[in-house]
Amino acid sequence: MTALAAPTTPPVTVSDAARAPRLAWLRERGMGATILVSAISTAFGVVLLSATGYISVVLAANPMYGKSDTMTAVLMLLSGILLAVAVYVAAIVTANTFSTIIAGRTRRIALLRLIGATARSQRAEVATQGLAVGAIGAVLGLVLTTLAMLPAVPLLDRALGVTSNWSPVQATLLVPAVAVALTTWIAAWSGSRRVLTVTPLQALGGAVERSREEIAEGRGRKAAAVVLGVIGAVLLGGGLLLGLLSPIGVLVAFFGGLCSFTAVSISAVSIMPPLLKATGRFFGKSVTARLAAENAVRYPERSSRMAIGVVMGVALVVMFAVAAESAKSLVTASSGGEPDAAFNQMMDTFSTVMMSLVAVSAVIAAVGLVNLLTIGIVQRKRELGLLRALGLTSAQIRRMVLIEAAHVTVTALLFGLVLGVLYGWVAAQSLLGSVAMPPLWQSPTFVAPAIPLLPVAIVIVATAALTLGAAVAPTRIATRTVPVEALSE
Repeated sequence: MTALAAPTTPPVTVSDAARAPRLAWLRERGMGATILVSAISTAFGVVLLSATGYISVVLAANPMYGKSDTMTAVLMLLSGILLAVAVYVAAIVTANTFSTIIAGRTRRIALLRLIGATARSQRAEVATQGLAVGAIGAVLGLVLTTLAMLPAVPLLDRALGVTSNWSPVQATLLVPAVAVALTTWIAAWSGSRRVLTVTPLQALGGAVERSREEIAEGRGRKAAAVVLGVIGAVLLGGGLLLGLLSPIGVLVAFFGGLCSFTAVSISAVSIMPPLLKATGRFFGKSVTARLAAENAVRYPERSSRMAIGVVMGVALVVMFAVAAESAKSLVTASSGGEPDAAFNQMMDTFSTVMMSLVAVSAVIAAVGLVNLLTIGIVQRKRELGLLRALGLTSAQIRRMVLIEAAHVTVTALLFGLVLGVLYGWVAAQSLLGSVAMPPLWQSPTFVAPAIPLLPVAIVIVATAALTLGAAVAPTRIATRTVPVEALSE
């Protein structure tokens, strides 16, 4: 009778899993940040194209500039380059985010493989999710920014004393939205390549990041990095040589910078561990410091994904600062050591505007760092629970997470500063190498690299603030981890 009265629990079937909410994945950690990144990138593109269109209309109404298309062409070229940089940064951040998400889904993907799902179907699902979040973010960025531009145009007309009759509702503003959505889709597809290596046996485990030994066995990424690195080096060298004849060399150098930095991004899993190991010595030899240093290098994919966004943000800002400062130093040296106040003011204004614009890319990278650090802590709950069970206190766990974040960001900051100085000098040399300067009035001209102290100091302080801000949410999650619950996962 007891057996007859005992309630029975029906087994969970595949059809039950299929009836789960179809959009439940949108609540997964990382998706909201990806939508935010897409929205920021789209909004930045909309603002750039809107500003270009508005300035073009205002200049056309001016009798002095109305018959010349040079200014409009320069503005369009500059807007296109900045938009491409923002989309590029967003693509790398998105690809890294989806790579981290896939590491956390290892067990679920392996279970689906066990019941017959193919790796390609799982990867297609992830790519579809990338397209969906990219489209959501692009639409939000487009709609909200366009609505904000509607009252802004009359205010600009009144401030400038013009009547532009320019409407911010333009078909061309769909370009950044479509570009961001498609880029997010491609980035999700690229970041989900790990799905192809998940085996059904991994259903017994949890979140899995590849170790240093497993990464060392892969050759495809190294080959791609070498090819892109060689192309980037050739284009950078070609830009420098062409810059001795014409300022157009800066465009060649720009594409060289994209290729070379893509190579750095792809090979970050090989570049970052030695750098992380070197900087880890500066954080002391306490238990928490040693754990943090080991966590940073044990799984290089995880740490390199967090670091590369900071490297990009720092390198972009420093690049424009160094290029402007190098131009100022060249003019000062050519005039006998006396600075040209008007030229310096113009370059300072240009540098400030450009650094403010590329700061959007730094914000995108910062969102990526916070997102990846948070996802990483959530996926490491079992590890943190084990450390708590072994005797580490909440304060030690909090300190370990903070040191780990500082470890990654300090390494990325130093690496980004080096790349920023290098790219900034290449930009200045390829742009100004053909300009004849006094007192000899001969070209080619050598542009010595100059490093501005104030912008670099601002970058360092901002990076320190980013480290503290990025570690707030993860440390809160880490210290709330209950050992028994974490070990049961």
